[in-house]
Formats: sequence, C-alpha cells, structure tokens
Amino acid sequence: MECVVQGIIETLHVEALEILLVGLCGAPKQRVRVHELCLKSGPNLVSSEVRLLCDLAKTTPSWTIRHVGGAMRGAGADQLSVLVRPIAESKASSTALRFFYGIGYKLDHEVLKTGFAFQFQNRGANLTVSVTSTNRMPRLHATDDAVPITPGIHLVEITAPAAPENYTEVASAIASFCEYLSPLLHLSKPGISTGIVPTAAAAAASLMSSGGGIKIL
Repeated sequence: MECVVQGIIETLHVEALEILLVGLCGAPKQRVRVHELCLKSGPNLVSSEVRLLCDLAKTTPSWTIRHVGGAMRGAGADQLSVLVRPIAESKASSTALRFFYGIGYKLDHEVLKTGFAFQFQNRGANLTVSVTSTNRMPRLHATDDAVPITPGIHLVEITAPAAPENYTEVASAIASFCEYLSPLLHLSKPGISTGIVPTAAAAAASLMSSGGGIKIL
C-alpha cells in the first residue's frame, strides 16, 4: 500500500519550490518524463483498470504496470491527513500494451507527465516528492506534441510505501514534511481541492532572494 497527498502550485513558483526541496531533501533531483496510458477492461472481462507507465527520462525507456486500489475507509482513515490505498506494480516489457489489447483491454486516455522528483527519507519513511505538469496528446501516442492540460499549474504529489503495521507512522512522516512546504502550497488527500495558497507569491519571492531553505535530514 501507499500513502499519498497532492496539491497544486502556479508554474511561476515552481523554481522557488525546487530551491526549497533541494535544501530540505538533501537528495539529487530526478527528471520526470512519463507516458501514462490508462486501460480499462472490455465488456467480456471483470471490470478493472490498469495503468501502463513508460519512463521516457531513461536512455532506454522502461515500462511499469500499475494498479491502484480504492482508498482505505473507516474512522481511522478519516482521521489521517493522507490517503492510504493498496497498490501493485510490476516491471513489464515494451510489448505490455499489445498484450493488454490482446486480452480485451481498451485505451481510455493517455497523458504525458513532465517535471522533476526527489526521493529521500524522513522519519524512517521513504518519501517521493514529484512536481509535474500533466499534458495531453493531440494524436495517439504523440508525446513530442503534448500540451499542458492546465497551463500555468503544476501538480505536487508526495507518496510513500507503507504496510498495515506502519501506515500511521508513514502518514505522520508525510504530514510533518508538508508543514515545511505550507508557505508555498497546501497538500491534502487526492480529490480534495484546496487551491492556490495566498502566501505562495511572498514565500516564493523570499526563497528566490535567499537561494534556498533549510536541510531537515
């Protein structure tokens, strides 16, 4: 399973966020360029949805099959500031798309996610912070011609692997890290829109002038 929170930031403040993350994470920045294809089962199959992710940032593109389950529910889940959900991933070959077409899956939609990410540890949890622009293709698989779906806005997502016995600790680690980003953006459970933080412009200007934030690790 994994814990996840999301938020949005205006593109003009992304550079300031990057400066802050470099100071906080103490880890190298990774380039993100992922072609994501959402496939849904055909009428003769049990209803399901899988995502094929092609990592185009690598010299040789690599494929991953990803299935995301429904969010954890109940009183315990409601009290958490993060969303907890089951997830399964598996490496795949470049023939994965052809395989899913062959067993009856259909392409629902595809996007290209571009940006950067940091991977690091906080309070024993392995966090990944990604800052990406989601782009649509004007033609099937035309990644080179992709254009932003929401111009001027980037998605910020923090994820961390978890298990039934430690997801509360992982959730706490994510929540504590989110506090450092709060002047620039607010992160919450996916599907809960909080909009642009009013203090973002002032915080970004301060970061740009000072050239960085503190390191917490």
